[in-house]
Amino acid sequence: MKKYLIALLAIFSLGQIALIPQAHAQSPRVSIPDFADLVERASPAVVNIRTTEKVMQQQAQGGIPGMPEDQAEFFRRFFGVPIPGLPGGPKQAQPNSGKPQEADRGVGSGFIIESNGLILTNAHVVEGANTIYVTLTDKREYKAKLLGMDKRTDMAVVKIDARDLPKLPLGDSSRVRVGEWVLAIGSPFGLENTVTAGIVSAKSRDTGDYLPFIQTDVAVNPGNSGGPLLNTAGQVIGINSQIFSRSGGYMGISFAIPIDEAMRVAEQLRTNGKMTRGRIGVALGEMTKEIAESLGLGKPRGAYVRNVEPGGPAAAGGIESGDVILSFNGRDIGKSTDLPRAVGETKPGTSANVQVWRKGSTKDLMVSVVDTEAGQAAVKKSDNSGSSGANANSLGVAVSEPSDSKKKELNIRGGVEVTGLGDGPLARSGVRPGDVIIRIADADVTGVKQFEGLVKGLDSNKSVPVFVRRADSTLIIPVKPK
Repeated sequence: MKKYLIALLAIFSLGQIALIPQAHAQSPRVSIPDFADLVERASPAVVNIRTTEKVMQQQAQGGIPGMPEDQAEFFRRFFGVPIPGLPGGPKQAQPNSGKPQEADRGVGSGFIIESNGLILTNAHVVEGANTIYVTLTDKREYKAKLLGMDKRTDMAVVKIDARDLPKLPLGDSSRVRVGEWVLAIGSPFGLENTVTAGIVSAKSRDTGDYLPFIQTDVAVNPGNSGGPLLNTAGQVIGINSQIFSRSGGYMGISFAIPIDEAMRVAEQLRTNGKMTRGRIGVALGEMTKEIAESLGLGKPRGAYVRNVEPGGPAAAGGIESGDVILSFNGRDIGKSTDLPRAVGETKPGTSANVQVWRKGSTKDLMVSVVDTEAGQAAVKKSDNSGSSGANANSLGVAVSEPSDSKKKELNIRGGVEVTGLGDGPLARSGVRPGDVIIRIADADVTGVKQFEGLVKGLDSNKSVPVFVRRADSTLIIPVKPK
């Protein structure tokens, strides 16, 4: 028995020896980055931005200081409490009324990109300010000059009169990877040079017209706006701009403007004082899976045109409501938000090749790009006037011929106006009296008789797109006839 125990102990000991190297091999160490050296290098180039505005100091009114006027009147009437400024009340000194006084407006952040004092920040940090003060980490304070700002991208460029300042190196935001470590430096709640760290949560978040944001979980709060988002090499990859919050404070989601986009805007702001963008005069709608399938696109792609500005560049180039723009100047349009960026980056005065999807095939058009500041046509409202029409059909609507004024108002040549709703797919899809049906699948609607013929020929097992004109929009509604 003793021999067996000795043998078992020997085997167990050998097993432990054999397992020890494997246990170590399966436990690799993961190092957490040390940001101390990075922060030491970068902090001197991050600035605090304080803004002020001129306010008119109102002449003091009679009342009890700190008490609402209605409560003061209550005490005067029922308890005989003397009110300053009223007969029988104590004298009250009057302030220097009528003269504007400088009052603090807000605090934000920024960072130096050139040693001669050129600074990037957010537009909302400096918008409406009479005076902009920039404070460096060594407590030197300067009055700054606003060179330009662009509210649509929330970018601003300011300049202070200084030399040999530390500046931050710029990175390449196109090479940012989801999951990589990043940190922010700024002045949350006025607490200068506060450092927070986290990771990149997502790229190309669509929260605005022109910018695909970098999403992070770095703690960003009011006052961080305009500060840099840095990678582990100490390079600026973004400008902290927005947070998602239901409380006004940080909730784990923050957004930064990619530095590549920011510098493109900053170059125009420092040179021209404003941002010049192109436009073609279209209003866009969401491209859904159902709409894409009904149009024969297979999968959602492109920018769906729900309205074309009458007399605008797109209309002159042949773009129509209901078209789907697949590419602009050779740049693929994957979703509707891609088009404003592509058009906005195009120099006004140039022509662009636009590929559209219309009636089951592609069509190439040439469209002139104009400045966004060019006058836009007024948006007109539909009067939704109805009249008696044909009997309800398999689409569940009664229709009639639209009046000439209706056609002119909606900028259409044909179509039928919905005058009544029955039990059918269009009624259930939200169509209402006053809407005008201008196309079914690839066939333009020219009148009531032709419309009825189109409806009768529809396959009840197949979804078809119905193009509906409402006010200044064209809706694409995929339906199956009952």
